[in-house]
Amino acid sequence: MPPLPKRRRSRARQNKRMAHTGRSRILTSQCPTCSSRRVPHRVCPTCGIYNGRQVVTPRRATE
Repeated sequence: MPPLPKRRRSRARQNKRMAHTGRSRILTSQCPTCSSRRVPHRVCPTCGIYNGRQVVTPRRATE
């Protein structure tokens, strides 16, 4: 027979153990060209510029 836990763990003890696995907020920075919020080290979705170069053509809002 395999080993089994001696006692049940309480919810508080379980939650303390699982506390470090929570997700953190997504950090954003300001785009230097268009001043919109963007994720660091990614292409700006508004203007399409990364590292001072035009990498992607920006999407236009459909009306």
